[in-house]
Amino acid sequence: MMLGMAEELGETVGVAEACRVLEVPRSSLYRARKPRPVSSPRPTPPRALSVAEKAEIRAMLNSERFWDSAPREVYASLLDEGEYMCHWRTMYRILEEHDEVHERRNQRRQPVSVKPELRATGPNQLWSWDITHLRGPKGIHYYLYVILDVYSRFVPGWMIADRELARLAEQLIAETCAKQGIARDQLVLHSDRGSAMRSKTVAQLLIDLGVAKSHSRPYTPTDNPYSESQFKTMKYRPEYPEQFNEREVRDWVRGFLHWYNHEHHHSGLGLMTPAAVHYGLAERVYEQRRQVLAAAYAAHPERFVHGKPTPPRWPNEVWINPPQKSHKAAGLVGPATSEMESDAQAVSGDRSVLALDTAEHPATKEWAPDQPEYMGVLLPKL
Repeated sequence: MMLGMAEELGETVGVAEACRVLEVPRSSLYRARKPRPVSSPRPTPPRALSVAEKAEIRAMLNSERFWDSAPREVYASLLDEGEYMCHWRTMYRILEEHDEVHERRNQRRQPVSVKPELRATGPNQLWSWDITHLRGPKGIHYYLYVILDVYSRFVPGWMIADRELARLAEQLIAETCAKQGIARDQLVLHSDRGSAMRSKTVAQLLIDLGVAKSHSRPYTPTDNPYSESQFKTMKYRPEYPEQFNEREVRDWVRGFLHWYNHEHHHSGLGLMTPAAVHYGLAERVYEQRRQVLAAAYAAHPERFVHGKPTPPRWPNEVWINPPQKSHKAAGLVGPATSEMESDAQAVSGDRSVLALDTAEHPATKEWAPDQPEYMGVLLPKL
């Protein structure tokens, strides 16, 4: 633009004066007046390989004999056999022209897994569930099944068994959905890709219940962060034993989950307990906290350098893998409920369930601190 203005002004006051006023180098103006010469195509040197020779070298490099070998190895092997086709650098250039500087064998390509993007704006919209091991005596392990509400971090259902079975997972999911009053098309159930999680038994149950199913990507534990975090909170408790016996494992887990649901002030919930958020008591607690802080501020305002304090609030929405761009969908995002995957382990044996407790909720959906710990029925050993 400045060069064009200098040209127009130069017709009146001269090029030198126009360039001085506009602070444009005259050399740039003179260079712009000359059209750029059209570059002639680079001539092919006489020593260059022909198209046919390049095709022959490429076919040799991608042959079954050499498709596992680097060009340096191919170059050396041919020299040992008394044959020279080209230098190994030229081999690299030929492969680069066809984007073949990588594994050249025909391989089965794994399909690209879609990252789950799941959103919850209230309780009983998005659950995640997982199974963890609890160490027992003499190499025995107990299996703790836990269903977690992602929005409130409340545990509505759990089970302890001595093995991982799709039948047990189906029982836990069905009873927990019935206890929480889950309606059709209300809930998304997210999990990793364990055999019980991907079983046809569980998949068919979710279809019957009208519950959408979502799975983590393979080898991506961060796709199920809330269940993993809850297990870490459990196993880093000071009283977590090095190993359990069959009599104490149920009592310990029941006590921990009562503390987690009703006493633990969760940092991700504005220091509310999961039960308060899950059953709609958080606003009442928040107002009480606000009044306490207001009274403290009125008594000693000089102690609050940032002004009148307010208690932290729990988030309005919670995501598993929030999208990078603005999310326009108003509801939940999840895979179709008809997704069917491979079957789970075969159901065998008679000793499977040690404890099933899915009744961690008040009948009137009102929770009080003096409520009994658990009202569920512990199933006998089957």
